[in-house]
Amino acid sequence: MKLLGKSASHGIVVGRARVVLSEALKIEAHLIADVEGEIRDFRAALARAKIRLEAVRDRALKTLGADKAAIFEAHLLILEDPELVDTTEHMIRERSLNALASYSHVSQAAAQLFDAMDNEYMRERAADVRDVADRVLRELAGVGVADLSELQDEVVLVCRDLAPSETAAMNPAKVLGILTDLGGKTSHTAIVARTLEIPAVLGLRHVTELVKTGDWVAFDGETGEVEINPDEPTRARYLQRQEHAKREKLELRALVGQPNLSADGIRAELVANIGSPLDLAGVLNYDAMGVGLYRTEFLFMDRLEAPSEDEQYHAYKTVLEGLAPRPVTIRTLDVGGDKPLAYLEIPKEDNPFLGYRAIRYCLEHPDLFRTQLRAMLRASVHGNLRVMFPMISSLEELLAAKEHLEAVRRDLLSKGISVADEIPVGVMIEVPSAALISDVLAQHCDFLSIGTNDLIQYTLAVDRLNDRVQHLYDPFHPGVLRLIRTTIENTRRFGKKISMCGEMGGSDLHLPLLLGMGLQEFSMAPTSILRLRRQLRGWTLAEAEQLAHEVSVQSSSRAIESVLIRARARKSVQGDLKI
Repeated sequence: MKLLGKSASHGIVVGRARVVLSEALKIEAHLIADVEGEIRDFRAALARAKIRLEAVRDRALKTLGADKAAIFEAHLLILEDPELVDTTEHMIRERSLNALASYSHVSQAAAQLFDAMDNEYMRERAADVRDVADRVLRELAGVGVADLSELQDEVVLVCRDLAPSETAAMNPAKVLGILTDLGGKTSHTAIVARTLEIPAVLGLRHVTELVKTGDWVAFDGETGEVEINPDEPTRARYLQRQEHAKREKLELRALVGQPNLSADGIRAELVANIGSPLDLAGVLNYDAMGVGLYRTEFLFMDRLEAPSEDEQYHAYKTVLEGLAPRPVTIRTLDVGGDKPLAYLEIPKEDNPFLGYRAIRYCLEHPDLFRTQLRAMLRASVHGNLRVMFPMISSLEELLAAKEHLEAVRRDLLSKGISVADEIPVGVMIEVPSAALISDVLAQHCDFLSIGTNDLIQYTLAVDRLNDRVQHLYDPFHPGVLRLIRTTIENTRRFGKKISMCGEMGGSDLHLPLLLGMGLQEFSMAPTSILRLRRQLRGWTLAEAEQLAHEVSVQSSSRAIESVLIRARARKSVQGDLKI
């Protein structure tokens, strides 16, 4: 049987399934005579849940790092949320209703508020409320949860969903892969799976009903394809692919320490995208030449208030110091759109991607903006800082952002606080207007970086998170490629640096095309660095420029993709892409 789910973490897996379903929790409502005793029992269950949750948090700190363990700090806040606790106690008192039924009703209502939101990230937060609620309800009912810390054999975990606390508890050395009924790329399961480099396919809907413990499963974490009880030839093919992937991983390690050079000696910078200081180990392990995009918004998420200036300073200092003298491009706060933050009170909008987000929000909230800029400039003396502004659509926005940066610099220096002498300033090219005036923008900053994720969706009018139109999101579209070429040519005409930090920047299919267009820096997930380094070594600049010309005369996405696929296949056959 074949299934297709959502790719969450890449890798080829063949193994025996271990279906993990927690003991069923039966919730029945009934009237109680001892109201105060029931409330004491409820509070005792909260206290026990808190002790267990603190243990999960401490374990996550050791295995996953501080940024991933922060979700359990948020869970502790949910556990003690007065809205949930007080409303439950009120229901017990007013209705003489048992605590199990009361808390179940209150927590379900809270989770449903998140479920009803338009944004995928916020809908995923309903899982946090349900995870905490399930923990409390099981304490009340005396029913245990599945313990994944004691796995004895290497297995593929098959679950309805993996709660954050369950994911943090599992022994990663025994987990070959993860398959779930629910979840998507932004879920905690997906984030943790990628952190631990465990292949995962999520959102399979009924996989827990179709698979039994002990069944063979084979899947591709990149395509989302899953096969249940594959026949011997199919299993053999997956095992062969799995072994090939292992060999390739070992071969790529041979490129650590090697320069990023084309076959004829042209240098291109391969740098990393990161979201927190905890990603620093991956940057170093995969030998990135620096950071092309530090997404600072992750420092602001899963909390009740914005991080202080000192907290931000220490986060930025850690990365700058850890990579010095390699450059680190820190993007100022990019929230709104698909990344709302409740404590910032960004209003609900009909079209949030076209609304009050990123630099637009920051320019109207100078206190928040300048606090972040102060933290960045204070940290600048510890490494090689580059500051980048997101979602720029006009020259006026760029000049206003630079004025804030300069005002913060003057203020710090007037107080005797050191700031680096040279701090390059750049903008992200994410909207068509910015691409079309990239010649103007290039004259007022030091570098431009093309954010293809947003540039594609704004150019094609496609919400990349909307399942109904996601198939129209097209990185091969001629219109998108023309805007990219225009941006590259305009930037280089004024002697400024040009990079790419969207998903296309880490695509081995696009690399020779972009090299031929004149792109100088490619920023990607750290795990893609060595693969792209190998790809780069197989092309001369003249070959890449010829490929870019061939693509430029194509009129359809399908034709362009075919040209790029054939070019990659030719190189593979010729052996040019081997180490």
